[in-house]
Amino acid sequence: MKAVINGKIILKDGILEDHALLFSDVIEAIIPQNDIPCAAEIIDAQGGYIAPGLIDLHIHGYLGRDVCDGDENSMRTISKGLLANGVTGYLPTTMTVDMKVICKSLEVCRSLMNESKSWDGSAILGVHAEGPFISESKKGAQDAKYILKPDASFVKEYSDVIKIITLAPETDEKNFSAIREICKDTDVTVSMGHTSADYDTAMASTRAGVKHATHLFNAMTPLAHRAPGVVGAALNSDVSCELIVDTFHVSAALYDMLFRLKGRKLCFITDCLPAGGLPYGEYTLGGAKIVYRDIVCRLEDGTVAGSVLHLNEGVWNAFTNSSIPLHECVNCASLNPATVLGIADRKGSIEVGKDADVIITDGKFKVMKTIITGEVKYES
Repeated sequence: MKAVINGKIILKDGILEDHALLFSDVIEAIIPQNDIPCAAEIIDAQGGYIAPGLIDLHIHGYLGRDVCDGDENSMRTISKGLLANGVTGYLPTTMTVDMKVICKSLEVCRSLMNESKSWDGSAILGVHAEGPFISESKKGAQDAKYILKPDASFVKEYSDVIKIITLAPETDEKNFSAIREICKDTDVTVSMGHTSADYDTAMASTRAGVKHATHLFNAMTPLAHRAPGVVGAALNSDVSCELIVDTFHVSAALYDMLFRLKGRKLCFITDCLPAGGLPYGEYTLGGAKIVYRDIVCRLEDGTVAGSVLHLNEGVWNAFTNSSIPLHECVNCASLNPATVLGIADRKGSIEVGKDADVIITDGKFKVMKTIITGEVKYES
């Protein structure tokens, strides 16, 4: 039995002080600090925060490694590196590249999912397949030559590993037949993203089964007063929404409004590229050259390619740039993503009986320790 003391415990509904967190491989109890069992191994939080492990639903790579490398060593490097950011579980995210490359990447992740539950790295909770079923006009940094029409058979073949599939609903012809088939035959969450759909089409797709929106505002039709677009549909429906909280991709001025509208349907993501964790320079993404400067990566033509955000920093960005309470900012990067994945019964918050996926941070949410199922996997 281990006990974390001298920290502020971030619960899903508030922050608790003067208490200790007891855990084995699961969370055993939250008790007054004076009631700690004598035999417990003590971990001192040094006045910082004790929070649930973070879950990133959308990340393409880290430390120079790309999910689309389709390589076990790349996945091990990414997973180990994410521990320093407090990420205890994540969805490696593929992109619109050659289908053979996507399939190989999915197969590698599939082969590692069970092992990743106990290795020295963040757990692979499945895969987010971002494309190749997207709109050419909203492709962003993705390669148009690999764009395909939505194919339910592909998603069904990999439904044991794909947890989210991003597609452009307007490209799913015949009354969203692929979306309907995916939703009928699998538990995969269909997300609208990289889409040029209008408001009516986007809303109709939510009735057909779309339940999520990929990186809200980015690579989708905007909200305008006569054309509400995909953004308007996402805000006016019950779908969960990803948000890149690096203060660049979406203005921090919108954080409060988005939380008021979406609440616990709001999920903070990084959309981090392989350049994440590395110094400024030139790198690759899906075979394309990207340039990392400031807080963003771009293609050579200036197209925004993605972020290099660390998820713990994203939580702090949201907290310091809005009036959203810290515990809700943490929920946006833990409980809310766990809910999207259907694993909130065992992950995503500090509650008795849930997996002991816990992080200890300093007063500005810099990670000092990352604990997965009760084992310390990272110490700063």
